[in-house]
Amino acid sequence: MKKIAVIGSGVMGSNIALSFAINGYSVTLNDVKEEFLVKAKSRIEENLSLLVEENDVCEGKKKAALENITCAIDLKKAVIEADFIVEAIPEVIELKWALYSKLSEMIRPETIVASNTSTYPLSRLTEKSSFPEQMVITHFFNPAHLVPLVEIVQHARTKSEVIDETMELIRDIGKSPILLKREVTGFIANRLQTALMREAFYLVKEGVASARDIDTAITAGPGFRWAFTGPIEIADFGGLDTWQRVFDNIAPELDNSKEAPALIREFAEGGKLGVKTGEGIYSYTGEAVSQKLNQQSRDFIQLRKIKRL
Repeated sequence: MKKIAVIGSGVMGSNIALSFAINGYSVTLNDVKEEFLVKAKSRIEENLSLLVEENDVCEGKKKAALENITCAIDLKKAVIEADFIVEAIPEVIELKWALYSKLSEMIRPETIVASNTSTYPLSRLTEKSSFPEQMVITHFFNPAHLVPLVEIVQHARTKSEVIDETMELIRDIGKSPILLKREVTGFIANRLQTALMREAFYLVKEGVASARDIDTAITAGPGFRWAFTGPIEIADFGGLDTWQRVFDNIAPELDNSKEAPALIREFAEGGKLGVKTGEGIYSYTGEAVSQKLNQQSRDFIQLRKIKRL
């Protein structure tokens, strides 16, 4: 595989394109408006500049990555020669079905089409697709050019060679792909995140500790270990007999609600949506948000360097 097409140039799409381009692949980035592509190209250049500042890549590699990316509004021009297509458009099933219908008239029989969806199972995406055997899900995590994980989801009609080629491609761009053996709502990482966040918001609501201290309990505790050791291996290290007692003692007391935490619902209904409105559980200013995101990216770059060792 040499030629990649990314459909959708938002934050996820542009950074997925960057992930391929910086590793030597020829990428065509497609969107419906020129202004979207201009903004995406600027975002990509800013992210590359930060990588240079952090000595993660050199100026020459930045230049080569930018040269590897072509922008195109014409969908057919973007995908006609692609070996691998990543669909990263909004999470609206009708939009995705309409796109796949168009692609059926444009792509080659050997082209792999991957959706970056975090919402829909592959069996749902392929309901109105004429090429289900060529489709997979490649679920990247934001920021896609820095977070190693990519969840690969198949379904009953996906060809085995499509899975093999996708896994190989994702590894080749420096990612850590994991393969789901069957479809499950939320895939793996978001199910784990949701379980943890449900309990975190419950503890805030119950007044057990401040939101900041609860966040610190994760970043300075389990999160520190999780960067290198997953929860199942941690159970092995701690002793399964010990963890049996932990579960028996704590599990009955955990929040078991079946919907979004009341605190999230309360803030959302009040228009306090977090960073996007300047206030959520925490308060934000425009400058503080920018600085926080910038520092987060720098921290991710340094962590990625450590994990390469």
